Amino acid sequence: MSKTRILIVEDEPSMVSGLRDNFEYEGYHVLTAGDGVDGLEKALAESPDLVVLDVMMPRKSGLDVCKELKVKRPSMPIILLTARGQELDKVVGLELGADDYVTKPFSIRELLARVKAVLRRAKTLPREQESYSFEDVVVNLKRHEVLRKGKAVAFSAKEFDLLRYLLCHPGETLSRDRLLEDVWGYDHYPTTRTVDAHIVRLRQKLEPHPEKPRLILTVHGVGYKFVGT
Repeated sequence: MSKTRILIVEDEPSMVSGLRDNFEYEGYHVLTAGDGVDGLEKALAESPDLVVLDVMMPRKSGLDVCKELKVKRPSMPIILLTARGQELDKVVGLELGADDYVTKPFSIRELLARVKAVLRRAKTLPREQESYSFEDVVVNLKRHEVLRKGKAVAFSAKEFDLLRYLLCHPGETLSRDRLLEDVWGYDHYPTTRTVDAHIVRLRQKLEPHPEKPRLILTVHGVGYKFVGT
């Protein structure tokens, strides 16, 4: 069986060496890149199972790399490495579609645990070649495309991740905490209000009458349920 492949995009040689040793010890196959441009090229060419991406990178920032990767490879999991105090970078990274982040300095055990969690979540997602149709909407997972009445509807990376998760769990009541954990990858950050705000945007883009939703239902006191398929 082929090994899980992880791309490390990091410009500090000592950090790269330490991460490589620990990932290889855990049985992963490791690829590396020393700047953002090289990292983006390798990610697109090699299609690793996961990218560990430093935010502060020469030639192209980690946030720019994350943004471009999520457009071209929306299902590719990304974990950002941020410096302490870079709160804005964390927020922006999440909005761009990053699956998780770790703040430097961090313990290798924490990073390995997050890597395993992100890889586990990625395996629960539907295959990219699958598509879904409901009402007047067609969702193509492979092309990261949503059509309504034949016209393309713009979705952010995280909105699409949330829609994908709902489609993968039709008829199932999903708590806000579960959505935070499985879609955003956090227990406490962002807040459950972030989930509510994203649900509102999904309804505005998908529901015939957003104020009276019939596709994405609210389960009061718990969370949400998708009943469109």
